[in-house]
Order: sequence, then structure tokens, then C-alpha cells
Amino acid sequence: MATANEIHVSAMWDLTAEVKVKKVGPFSKLPTRGSDNAAGYDLYAATDHSTRIPPHKTVMIGTGLSFEIPAGTFAAIFARSGIASKRGLRPANCVGVIDNDYRGEVIVALHNDTDEEQIIEAHERIAQLVLLPFIEMTFIPSEKLSSTVRNDSGFGDSGKF
Repeated sequence: MATANEIHVSAMWDLTAEVKVKKVGPFSKLPTRGSDNAAGYDLYAATDHSTRIPPHKTVMIGTGLSFEIPAGTFAAIFARSGIASKRGLRPANCVGVIDNDYRGEVIVALHNDTDEEQIIEAHERIAQLVLLPFIEMTFIPSEKLSSTVRNDSGFGDSGKF
């Protein structure tokens, strides 16, 4: 079993990690998963009241939680498929990034893509959290890059189908 700030890897990519979490608000709820195999952990609105999100606007909603993310990883905040597809609500930045040295409250900037006001109820699931590894990069200035079939073609240049 992994200890805090360690990741355990075994055969067949059985990854587990312990992540310290601190409740920083009176309405905080620990993240939960919808099933044993769900990749994302649901984050909840840490409020005791409903929150209105006007059409095409963004509202900051606190989760009431702070995390100690393990070294070599970051936490990503993704939309929950239900409220995104059925109600037009998603994180404003599409994917939020929580660096492993951030210790403040995780706040979800929830955006309403619809023409109607949307309501987030108290304690409602608002986004999902996924722990991901990252690769540190060193940038090497170069006058020339290796050639590929695609080279600098982009923005749909590879075709529709």
C-alpha cells in the first residue's frame, strides 16, 4: 500500500495513491467515486444553499477541500458527464490543473454554456478529480526540428475522416 506522497505500481498498471485531504469548510464532503472502476472522484459544492449560474456566465464554487497531491503527479478537474451533457455545465477552463505544491481550497469555475439559468444545489456533485502523472521537461533551443510527414500542417489539415 502506498503511503502519503508515494505512488505504488504493480503488475498490470495497478496504481494506487494516498492523497492527504483537509476539510476547510463546514459543508465539505470527501470526494467519492460512482463505481469501483470510475477514474474520476466526484467533487461536491461545499454550500448549504443553491447557487445560480446565469446563461453563458461562470461562477466559482468551492469544494471546501485542500489536497496534498503526491510528487510527480497533478490533479485534473474534469466535467461530470451528466451535468455537462444534460445541463450544459462544465469547468470554465475545460480542464483544471491542481499542482502538487498548491495547498489552498480547490474551487471549480463552473460555466453555463446554455441560454437558461442553471442551479447548483447545496452539496451537489459539480466536477470530477483525476490524479495524473506528469513528465518534467527541459526545453532545448534549436534552429531545426526533425522532419515528419505532417511537418507544420495543423488545425484539421489531416482530414475530417
